[in-house]
Amino acid sequence: MKRFLSIIILLVFFCLPNLVFGQIKVKDTVTRRATIGYNKNGNQVFLKPETPPLIQVAGAPKASYSYFWEMGDGNYSKAAEPKHVYKKKKEYKVNLSVTNNYDNGKPPKTRPKIVAINEINNTEFSEIASLQDTIQYKIFNNREPVPDEEMVVVVSYKNPLDYVANGKLYLFYNDKEFKNNNFELLETRTHFGEKEVVEDGFACSDEINNSYENVASAEQNEIASYLAMTEKKIEENLDLTLLESKALFRNVKILEFDTMNTNETRNIFFTFKTTPEMIKDTSATVKMRGVYVPDRNYKNHKKKTLEMEIVTSHDPNKMSSNAAFMNYRLVRFKKVNFKTRFQNDGEGPARTIRLETDTPDMFDKKTLQIVDSYPKCPICPKGEEVTYSCLDTIIKQKQIHFTFKNIYIPGSSQKNVTEKDSTKGFVKYTMRFAKDFHKETTYSKTAIIFDKNEPVITNYATTRFLPGISIGAKTGYNLYSNLENSKSYFVAATISPYKSYKWYWQVEWQNNLHKYQSQTTVTDELVNPNGAILQLKRTTTLSEFDNVVMEIPILMRYNINNYIGVGAGIQSRINISEKQSLLTNTKLYESNNPGVLLKEKDEALETKQSFSQFKSGILLDLTAGFARIGPSLGVRYNLSFEKNFNYLQFYGIWKF
Repeated sequence: MKRFLSIIILLVFFCLPNLVFGQIKVKDTVTRRATIGYNKNGNQVFLKPETPPLIQVAGAPKASYSYFWEMGDGNYSKAAEPKHVYKKKKEYKVNLSVTNNYDNGKPPKTRPKIVAINEINNTEFSEIASLQDTIQYKIFNNREPVPDEEMVVVVSYKNPLDYVANGKLYLFYNDKEFKNNNFELLETRTHFGEKEVVEDGFACSDEINNSYENVASAEQNEIASYLAMTEKKIEENLDLTLLESKALFRNVKILEFDTMNTNETRNIFFTFKTTPEMIKDTSATVKMRGVYVPDRNYKNHKKKTLEMEIVTSHDPNKMSSNAAFMNYRLVRFKKVNFKTRFQNDGEGPARTIRLETDTPDMFDKKTLQIVDSYPKCPICPKGEEVTYSCLDTIIKQKQIHFTFKNIYIPGSSQKNVTEKDSTKGFVKYTMRFAKDFHKETTYSKTAIIFDKNEPVITNYATTRFLPGISIGAKTGYNLYSNLENSKSYFVAATISPYKSYKWYWQVEWQNNLHKYQSQTTVTDELVNPNGAILQLKRTTTLSEFDNVVMEIPILMRYNINNYIGVGAGIQSRINISEKQSLLTNTKLYESNNPGVLLKEKDEALETKQSFSQFKSGILLDLTAGFARIGPSLGVRYNLSFEKNFNYLQFYGIWKF
């Protein structure tokens, strides 16, 4: 018997976790490595990666590697085999980050390579690509974040002033929108003497505090909208930008730089590791915020936000949105951002690209606005055939079609195409919610069609809401059919998710005032007091109860529609205070003449108890009115495990 029990315990120990949590996913522990190879001719270096074989994803476009090289002098390259000419005799640390596209393995790890330049025989030096005068500052990443992997973020900045400047850079990361940190900063690589500084807090005037008070209590997205509307003010009001950034992000890296010449461009490289706790929603968007102060003696500055889509593998064709975790109370007038990215992996150029995007019914398609796109095209005129490049939009019942017409997107496998970014494109757009929409999770995908080829299907972009909290007030009457003269009134508070669509839980805390009587009992007996003649003694007893009862029902509810809801659950109850009055009436009659009353006596005995009479049971519930929020009327049947304590409950409830 003991042996049998031991076997059962072992089976439960090993099998129960899989039954509850599903199959355990085995972590890929195989580390693939890429090495940096090079040939050198004086100060001219030819770099070449040595990479492991690709593991093709079945059904996907051809697997390939993309590269990001750091030359060790502030320059970078995305070419597969770049050439670089150094300016000075010294040792340079070359870094390489390799990204595997449409590949089933992990990105290959690399180690930096030291390249020693001992002579200068080529004066055609490789200069850092200058930013456009209209840009001056940009921030980008070499690949999208994958949980528990590394990525490189580059901050490029240019001195737009007509004098040598000393400025400052801020990089904010880890959105407070998410519970856990998404990134860990592993390394910062500078090449122009930038130095890290630590600031305990951000100084701001009373005027700044007052301006921010109006939005500080709002949702973080609403704060961002407020600041976007005051773009000009923010460009000059550094204190408010920093205060707002600090409210949106948990961490910041601050660097100061000196003696930067006019129109000079510099690059700083950051290596981030995405944490294992990173939100696993592969359609969610995470952000970093950069602030560039060209001259730290003044408040003028540039602000850029880097948006990144969380992925589980490096697929250039992807759909994402910022509608991952929304507060349902505050989204009525919110604009939801969507972005679909694509890459032409063919051997030739694409002239027409159509994106057939699923659109859930909760969004109002009439509010569609194109925010940005690449290639950058004007909107096609309706009902006309044109020969120039344009972006056409067609709204269907369940989809929106975006069609790039008369464009030229080269293929990544096309001959003489070395710049992989030129093979990529995207469309970014916004929509508002429809007038009447439910709190439900939706999934959307996009079919990407290059010319007349078979469609490439993206991942699912998810729209989901935070549960929220709804507090309800409830009052009513309990009808006990098996108790004498029962009177029971109650008030209650409820808590449940806010405005749930179908299934949801609900917990209640209920206080009752309950008065009732026990059944009257009458007993007769013949007595012979003091040897007198026989007498009839009639004793009548009655118990009266006056209780304060606490009940805690826990229900699972289901909304049939907007007006009818049903539920079932369990309930426990206990008398917080119980007062019992035992009333006894004694009468003596002549035994041979019961109509003659000889004596009568009334007695009352009162007892009190606290936290007594624990009872439990099950319940069934029906409501009619506004099922999700607002007022409704309900009836509930409570089946108690104690005899005589079944009751019907009639109530009104208002959920907020």
